[in-house]
Formats: sequence, structure tokens, C-alpha cells
Amino acid sequence: MDNSTYLDEARDPLIIAEGWMKDGKDIAIATVVETWGSAPRPVGSHLVIDADGNFHGSVSGGCVEGAVVTEAIDVIDTGKARMLEFGVADETAWQVGLSCGGRIKVYVERLG
Repeated sequence: MDNSTYLDEARDPLIIAEGWMKDGKDIAIATVVETWGSAPRPVGSHLVIDADGNFHGSVSGGCVEGAVVTEAIDVIDTGKARMLEFGVADETAWQVGLSCGGRIKVYVERLG
């Protein structure tokens, strides 16, 4: 295995999630399931979040991660998955900085 493969695996949110679960952490995963227009991250992008608000990965290149982390902590607490949508027409999107002209739909679910 060359170093670039190792580094990519070390940064992969799904591998991080697996490690956190093995450590006994309660976690959620957020996945970009749909995009329209100029979306910052492609469909299939992941963000893994633990109950303490630690996170790894990206669903928006940084624009909506804070809002997704907040929702994910609630998903961990309740066990109820939810679909989130952010876009320039949504007042929340402007508040969290998704002003790139696109919209994204993010599915957040608890793991384990």
C-alpha cells in the first residue's frame, strides 16, 4: 500500500465512523442524497458526527456543516432519521452560508 492510499483511508468518513463505533461512541452519518445547481459537494458525500458534536468529512464544503451537526446530535438522541434541505431560497441556507446558488438534500441517520 502506498502512502496516498493510506492517507485517503485515514480521512474516509466511513472508516472514521467504523472506528468511532468500535470505541463505543454513539454516532450519526449525514449523506448528500440529492443536489441541484451549483452544489459544493457531490451526491454520496458523507459527514460523520458523534454525540459530543465532533465530526469528520463534509456535505457542503463547510457552508452547512454546523446546522447538520446540530440536527445529527438530535438524531442520535431520538434515533429518528431526518431529511434536511438547504438552498439559496431557504432562509436557513443564507444564515449558514449556502449562497453558492445550489441546493442540497442531506439524509441524517443514526448508526448502530
